[in-house]
This record gives sequence, C-alpha cells and structure tokens, in this order.
Amino acid sequence: MIHFRNRGFTLIEVLVALVVATLALGAVLAAVSQMADTGLTLRERTYASWIGQNKITELRLANVIPDVSESNGEIEYAGQEWAWTANISETGIENLFRVDVDISRPGSDDIIRSVIGFIGEPSALGQSNRAWSVGGQVSGATN
Repeated sequence: MIHFRNRGFTLIEVLVALVVATLALGAVLAAVSQMADTGLTLRERTYASWIGQNKITELRLANVIPDVSESNGEIEYAGQEWAWTANISETGIENLFRVDVDISRPGSDDIIRSVIGFIGEPSALGQSNRAWSVGGQVSGATN
C-alpha cells in the first residue's frame, strides 16, 4: 500500500508570502509616488526658470539703463499663477547691472528658482553685431 502525502502550503506559509508581497508592493508604490513628485518638481522649477529668464530678457529689450531697484509682480504661465521679484543692483563696473529674479507661488515665501543675469549699456538699434566684425568683415570669416 502506497501512501501519498498531500503536499500543499500551510496557512503560515501563505501568510508569510502575503506579508512579503505586501511589503514589496508598498516599496514599489513609494518609488512610483516619489518619481511622480520629482517629475512635478522638475516641471515647476523649469517653468520658474523660464519665467526668470523672460523677465531678464524683457529688461534687456527695454534698451535703457535700468535703475537700481526692486520690483515684483504676478504672472500666469503654463496655466498656473506665479510671483516674481526682480532685484537690480550695481556690479562695480560702469553701466553693467546684475539682475536677480526670484520666482515663487503667490503668497508663499518659498523660492522655487532664482535666476541671475546681467544687463549692460544699451546699444544703438542694429549695432550689436558690429562688435563681432573687423574692418567691415565678420570676424573669423575667410575670403
């Protein structure tokens, strides 16, 4: 007579397997959540950087020597509200100014991104490319 022993999982083995699977699933969910948060943070910082660069470009395109001052405002960008503060300061070089632009959310003191740029003495319209030419020819060009 041959006796076959039923081979199966005991209740304890099943519970241990469920605990291990639950811990693994929890770790995966935490990693996915962190990646999503990182993606949102990177997008927010990128938008804030673009806003700061745009503000510095607006000051440059005004084509005037800026006053040493601080200004601020709010803007809608990418379907969201943003607050910016621009601080214009002297650099110690005549007619060269430093511009620090801090970008945050309206009503928040947390700065998302700071962008730094410089504004020089304005030039006559159409004259900026002449600095790169020598004797009427573009520098570095050969005939």
